[in-house]
Amino acid sequence: MKVAVTRRYVFPAAHVLCRDDLSPAENERIYGKCSNPNGHGHDYGVEITLSGPIDPKSGSVVDPAWLDAQVRRRVLDRFGHRLLNDDPAFAERVPTAENIVRVVEEELEKALAEHPDPPRLARVRVHETRRNTFETGDS
Repeated sequence: MKVAVTRRYVFPAAHVLCRDDLSPAENERIYGKCSNPNGHGHDYGVEITLSGPIDPKSGSVVDPAWLDAQVRRRVLDRFGHRLLNDDPAFAERVPTAENIVRVVEEELEKALAEHPDPPRLARVRVHETRRNTFETGDS
């Protein structure tokens, strides 16, 4: 029997939604006030859902401390209190919440590839605002 476990995290970060190959007017038309060159920030909520069999020794799908350490290193410390546009992950893509959730998923896939008996990354969800949530995986 497989079980899914979800852990939640939060990190504050800022971004500017714009493309360098577009004029300021075109960026404003596409991204609205989010294209302001001074940027704006969010307290991003992140939910990570892993699924797999329950380990008979630990009684868990994954060691929560291991997952917390991976998320801290690969997401929270990397993106927290930063301008996302400055991160190499967003060099070729606009740091929209759609792209943020993809980057978080990519980073966690790398972590799971190093795990000796990895659970499956079932879903990554990013809450940008009360009204906007973005997710990858089994939705």
